[in-house]
Amino acid sequence: MTVDTILVSDGRVADLNTIATWGYQAFMACVGGNECMSEPSHSIHGPHQGQPLLAAGEPLDRARAAMVIVHGRGASAESILDLAIELNQSGWAYLAPQAAGNTWYPHSFLAPLASNEPGLSSGLAALTNVLARVAQAGIPQERTMLLGFSQGACLALEFVARNARSYGGVAGLSGGLIGPDGTPRDYPGSLAGTPVFLGCSDVDFHVPKERVQLTAEVLQRLGGKVTMRLYPGMGHTVNQDEIDFVRGMMATLVV
Repeated sequence: MTVDTILVSDGRVADLNTIATWGYQAFMACVGGNECMSEPSHSIHGPHQGQPLLAAGEPLDRARAAMVIVHGRGASAESILDLAIELNQSGWAYLAPQAAGNTWYPHSFLAPLASNEPGLSSGLAALTNVLARVAQAGIPQERTMLLGFSQGACLALEFVARNARSYGGVAGLSGGLIGPDGTPRDYPGSLAGTPVFLGCSDVDFHVPKERVQLTAEVLQRLGGKVTMRLYPGMGHTVNQDEIDFVRGMMATLVV
């Protein structure tokens, strides 16, 4: 299914690309009844807009919590939903956006930001769209988690840093914040105690452990309650300890 519009609380129908341009925090302020300062002059029409959004678990309108789950390079929304089976938590809806061409952005996450456009901005907007869908269903942000693996972890972590607020939880598996060394990390907002889990190999060919450590420092500075685990000699994969930790995060949100 494709997410195109959302019904705002006062009955208006808003274009999700426009919401993406506002940014997630501005959108949530509007849903909350606050005044919107201004409307964007343009909408994002990138490669990932109009791509499928797959769902698993509890139907969104009956779920007590939701997880936005983001696939890596060369994978798919369908394949990342296999993690929902591993996590095996009742009461949860799992929503997985699909990247165009199975890739959110073309180069390494450590490459200059401009070299990964327009995919990067389009991917961030896609996550905004999915979170808007969750909000429309009445699931509060405090019971909404974001989880990504590899390139999907990088996208999810960068989204959370750029849109810092209180989430139910964030899990970045084999990923880190996007951009080369020296990229400014003076993100606004606060994660307000959001639980954050970062898991990665200490010798991952794609993700240097130093970037995982930097990501932990930045998200902690933003107010996240960060747990970082570097696994000696692990491949570029997800291990059972990571799955168990994420299960524990989920269990605290749906009792």
